[in-house]
Amino acid sequence: MQAFRNAMAGVVLLLAMAASASDRHADAGAAPPSLIPWPASLVRAPGVFVLHDGAGIVVPGHDAEVARTARYLADLVARTRGLHLEVANRAAAAPDGIVFVLDPSVTGDEAYTLDVTQRGIRIAARDPRGLFHGAVTLWQLLTQGEGKVAAIGIPCLHIEDRPRFAWRGLMLDSARHVQPVAFIEKLLDEMALHKLNTFQWHLTDDQGWRIAIARYPELTKIGAWRKPVGPDVALAGHEDAGGGRYGGYYTPEQIREVVRYAAARYITVVPEIEMPGHATAAIASYPQYGVTGRRPEVSSDWGVHTTLYNIDDATFAFLDHVLDEVMARFPGPYIHIGGDEAVKDQWQASKNIQRRMHALGIKDEDALQAWFVARIAQHIAARGRTLVGWDEILQGGLPANAIVMSWRGAQGAIDAARLGHDTVMSPSPTMYFDHLQSDLPDEPTGRPDVVSLQDVYGFEPVPKELDAQQARHVLGAQANLWSEYLTTPARVEHAVFPRMDALAEALWSPAAARGWAGFLARMPAQLARYRALGVEYADDAFAVKIDAQPGAEADAARVTLSSQTGYGTIRYTLDGSEPDSHSPVYSAPLPATMPATIRATAFAMGEPLAATRARGLDPRSILRRRSDQLSPCTNDLPLRLEDGAGEAGTFFNIDLLDPCWIHPRLDLSNTDRIDVRVGTVPNNFQLWHDAAKIVTRPAHSIGGELEIHQDTCDGPLLASLPMANVARGKLATLHASVSARGVHDLCLFFTGRSPEFLHAIDEVAPVPR
Repeated sequence: MQAFRNAMAGVVLLLAMAASASDRHADAGAAPPSLIPWPASLVRAPGVFVLHDGAGIVVPGHDAEVARTARYLADLVARTRGLHLEVANRAAAAPDGIVFVLDPSVTGDEAYTLDVTQRGIRIAARDPRGLFHGAVTLWQLLTQGEGKVAAIGIPCLHIEDRPRFAWRGLMLDSARHVQPVAFIEKLLDEMALHKLNTFQWHLTDDQGWRIAIARYPELTKIGAWRKPVGPDVALAGHEDAGGGRYGGYYTPEQIREVVRYAAARYITVVPEIEMPGHATAAIASYPQYGVTGRRPEVSSDWGVHTTLYNIDDATFAFLDHVLDEVMARFPGPYIHIGGDEAVKDQWQASKNIQRRMHALGIKDEDALQAWFVARIAQHIAARGRTLVGWDEILQGGLPANAIVMSWRGAQGAIDAARLGHDTVMSPSPTMYFDHLQSDLPDEPTGRPDVVSLQDVYGFEPVPKELDAQQARHVLGAQANLWSEYLTTPARVEHAVFPRMDALAEALWSPAAARGWAGFLARMPAQLARYRALGVEYADDAFAVKIDAQPGAEADAARVTLSSQTGYGTIRYTLDGSEPDSHSPVYSAPLPATMPATIRATAFAMGEPLAATRARGLDPRSILRRRSDQLSPCTNDLPLRLEDGAGEAGTFFNIDLLDPCWIHPRLDLSNTDRIDVRVGTVPNNFQLWHDAAKIVTRPAHSIGGELEIHQDTCDGPLLASLPMANVARGKLATLHASVSARGVHDLCLFFTGRSPEFLHAIDEVAPVPR
């Protein structure tokens, strides 16, 4: 009986809210609903429709495909709001529920209309794809609030919607790190809820071959496994065949399941089989198809490798057979062959390759790659498919129907469009989601040049250099999840969300309808949806960053609070308690008496936007600087790394070519000692021509030293601390006595360089006298 009273109370409350919503939405100035991506057109109308538990979803006739979408919607609503909707096959009369209608008058691919009246909800489209997108929009209308309820009031409105671009993509790298099929299906679900429709699956690379090929079993027996290094050590051996190695692969049955699962959500899966470069795992399996004939190891290193396929008939027969099996499992229209970073060293050094080039009349190695791509494209085209490749495939000429994916900025797309080729924008860094989302100290590993939520939202897929005719060749855009540093599914989700929201709106919504402020206002409800669905999103865009500087007195501090987006109201506490919607509002830098603990978060509509961030304040900790707060000396190849064999959760910002840090303007007047906490990261990088840029400073003892110099890296030596007793994979604190006074920059670097690991600084902590 009590449960019944609770349910009825919920209905009464929702009806009251709905009536209020009706009043608000009759006003043109009312807040818009949280819909992401924003539709092409939304017009409000007076009134509210209340959808009750047990209401029906009517599908036309006995259309199994539309019924599948109806069940998908019903499942989503049940999981996130607790309403149970019944799918029914009957004539599309207007019930007190939801009607799906196939209507040929709705124009546009993937387009739909959605009407909410006081009598019910109608979604219409000319094909089932449009109905699916309409169902996703309706689910968002039903999740403006969170929690399980007995009924939901929806303001009356009319939506007409269609996508701006046909290619709305996400790429997942399963070659560097393998993800379980269950996670890939979860990611496909999340793509569908953002109206993304293209999933590029990066299945082969130097570090692993992830697709079973029946004709060539060694590809997975050998090519799918590598020696674990760094974080891979903790991940190795999860598969029975691993034997302590890291790796794995997808069986034909698993691939068919992923393709089926994606198709049910109107997502095309585009397999990527790399060639002629990024081929180490394949050639480790079948060395006869490499240039040298020697068998390399499947690589445990990141970076650019020089291993290339041969160009003889036997190698092309191998690649043709592999692609035939790939095309048998992936029925979509596109086959991605990579084509990027195929450095030509092996081709240039091979007498056989040079003789073949001369015989073919090919002038140089770029033209040889063009010939290679054309031959593969011909094989793919003969089977009714279209070749896609990264923008290097433009070098030396390109088959007429090939699609160019532009990753080295926008120039590849500009050149391709001007040549009459279709193109997909995927420029680094904005579309490279392995870049960190913020500079907060709890950000995990990745590329430390931040690509923020606002950076992605501001992305315009059509380069301004193109005229209207050329712009029609821009099919859309794609974000990429390179997984060198995205070692787990949780790390992948952290990298994707909420940047996928910004991507979705850039690719679906009309350019004129987009606005940053309105997007931010719609994000709190979207974050609530993520929580309901168990998405491990990053809250960096809304989290509070806490900066503190010493005050005039020994126990005084000055605290500055900020957030990346500036959205919401920052509230804080200084007594260590959890801030809530009644805590003090931050408006200006705060004076604090140490010791203290400040905790802060941003609020919107009385609810927190992010997890609370905290910082302890005392005279010593306030002087510490983490590696991400130091400046790199050169910043040639910066990364944020961890040593998975060492301290969990310890991240180091380091320049691979020059592990050297600058501590700017440190006041040495009140300290006689500087403590430096150091650790190690794996030195598993193929640097190719960048190796010439490596800065190595001579060591003066076994194990090398940490040197601290005043003002510049060539300035007076303040301290030289031996590293011989610092164990790999462990954090250690070194103590440097200093006698200098005044305000100085400090340069800190390690001498010597191990081929297996690099020393890295975790933090620098002056010790006050």
